[in-house]
Amino acid sequence: MPSGVAIARRLARLEHPLVWIPLLLTALFAVLCFVNPSVIDGYAEALLVDYRFKVRNLFLPPRVPDEILIVTIDEKSLAAHGRWPWDRRLQASLIEHVFAGDPEAVAVDIFFPEPESPDSDRALAAVLAAHRDRLVVALGFEAQPGRAFDGEIPEPLYDLAIRKIENLRHLRTIDAFRVLMPPEPIGSSAAFGHVYTLPDRDGKLRWEALYLRYGDEYFPSLALQTARVALGVPAEQVRISGGLGVRIGERFVPTDEFGRVPVNYYGREGTIAHVSAADVLGGRVPGERFRGRVVFIGTSAIATYDLKSTPFSANMPGVEKNATVVANILQNRVAVRCPLALELLLILLIGVLVVWLGRKGKALQTVLVFSGLAFLVLAANQLVFSFWRVTCNLFYPLALVGAQGMLIISVRYLTEERKAREVRRIFSSYVTERVVNELIRNPGMTRLGGERRRITILFSDIRGFTTFSEAHAPEEVVAMLNEFLGAMTEVIFRWEGTLDKFVGDEIMAFWGSPLLQENHAELALRCALHMIRRLEELKEKWGSEGKARLDIGIGINSGEVLVGNIGAEGKKMEYTAIGDHVNLGARVESLTRRYNVPILITEFTFQEVRGLLGSGAIGHVSVEGLQQVIVKGREKPVRLYAVRSLAHGERSVLSECAEGGVVRMVEK
Repeated sequence: MPSGVAIARRLARLEHPLVWIPLLLTALFAVLCFVNPSVIDGYAEALLVDYRFKVRNLFLPPRVPDEILIVTIDEKSLAAHGRWPWDRRLQASLIEHVFAGDPEAVAVDIFFPEPESPDSDRALAAVLAAHRDRLVVALGFEAQPGRAFDGEIPEPLYDLAIRKIENLRHLRTIDAFRVLMPPEPIGSSAAFGHVYTLPDRDGKLRWEALYLRYGDEYFPSLALQTARVALGVPAEQVRISGGLGVRIGERFVPTDEFGRVPVNYYGREGTIAHVSAADVLGGRVPGERFRGRVVFIGTSAIATYDLKSTPFSANMPGVEKNATVVANILQNRVAVRCPLALELLLILLIGVLVVWLGRKGKALQTVLVFSGLAFLVLAANQLVFSFWRVTCNLFYPLALVGAQGMLIISVRYLTEERKAREVRRIFSSYVTERVVNELIRNPGMTRLGGERRRITILFSDIRGFTTFSEAHAPEEVVAMLNEFLGAMTEVIFRWEGTLDKFVGDEIMAFWGSPLLQENHAELALRCALHMIRRLEELKEKWGSEGKARLDIGIGINSGEVLVGNIGAEGKKMEYTAIGDHVNLGARVESLTRRYNVPILITEFTFQEVRGLLGSGAIGHVSVEGLQQVIVKGREKPVRLYAVRSLAHGERSVLSECAEGGVVRMVEK
């Protein structure tokens, strides 16, 4: 008996995230597999089925049935006998040429929904009636979700209905509301089979409905009827077993609950043998070519509009799809779906295996283990599909391996790189990549709290933004504001600034932290001049679009502040600067409207860059001393300087503030 300590340790292991989270994911994927949402089955899993077809044909191509032959009305036939549709007497002649070769069965995959002429209709009806025991003709049904049958079943159709139905309570069918019955005497001269198809969500045709319901009767498909005739089974020996399949004499064809079978395609269009109708009518195809075979007659020319999208091709003639289904039935190569219980068991086994594999090992080893497990799932699924034609769901087990592998690898990676990732998460939105990398190398710089440091702070604000917002639609305001803020952010990052925050239309940025930047004032001033130039480009663009032109004011100040991560650790933190010099920078920005200048800097910033301005190192600028002002919250006056860009070639101009004449600013 295990001791209490041992039991406690085992329970503690179960509480570890690498145990209970993978188990939770396993349960989630098991539920998804059971429900099998159509959006997953119709897109993701359907594409994985296509992948399995292509891999199978690459390594283990199936035997193409030589007992099936297709006579196609192709471009060559249209060139020889005229545009489609042909006169029905010509089509009757084509059918007669085929039967002259003594085929086992013939399927005519052509609609005859309307009368043509009495002579033509009688000629075709006579040929169909003469070979009725070995001939099946396509019949068009229309189905639409939510639209019920509201007519009467034509009398000739009653003889075609499947009479024997088992497990009726498990029967779910495709319901047709209309039939395109051929005119008399054609309608009573042949056996018919429906050719209704419903592609998957991506437009590809992967299923064949072996029967559908019209009124209270169930009618077979062209493929099912043709297979029955080829097998020599009387119509009364066809039986539907609801939710299980269709029995044709002694042969059982498994289906899903809707009476559908997955089409086991052999390859691209033309894989099953074709001959041109022009060659058959011209006597260039010997009769022996048809003897003992199941012959399909249908169209393949582009102008006949009967091309289907399949896992192998987007241009397969519909007649070849029907021939493929018949070949599947005759060869006993009908694909089947894996039982749901087996799929659920596989998901549970994978989930338990992942928990065991994920407990130990480093990140790289875990990557290799899960890559191997994913390959094993792929290979096993492919082998079952290729050798036994069993389609097991691949998406859920493969997604489970991927999700759990990513989870475990991520947990390990986060454990090893937590601080680096935390730094990147916090800072990547408001500093450049170079700064982020430096902070990762020095994570102590990002701790909660901060340090005193001399920096330069820049504030920018759009003039008259409130008035602009009131006069324009919110969508236009937001669009222009986003464009403006995006452009200004690029400029700030260009000059290695730290983007502190957006407050509506206001921008706050600073230089000198988190990285030490000895030239922080120079970088801030260059950034401000660049922002003004970038704004001029935006104004020109907005003007050409008939939009309003916005102006900004920029205030810059330098001084010692407290800078660092401020907030609640582990909850919400913000890297920012606080202090008297930050407040002064904000007040200075608001004075740009009073002095009608684009850029105002304080005497503290001016002293930092005075030497550079005098030498012209910053460019062609005018720095004009304005006044000494006392702003709200301060009693000591500060000198303000207006900065403007000059045209290329003009000499930089510097002027000091006049002594005396201190102005106290009062906010209204």
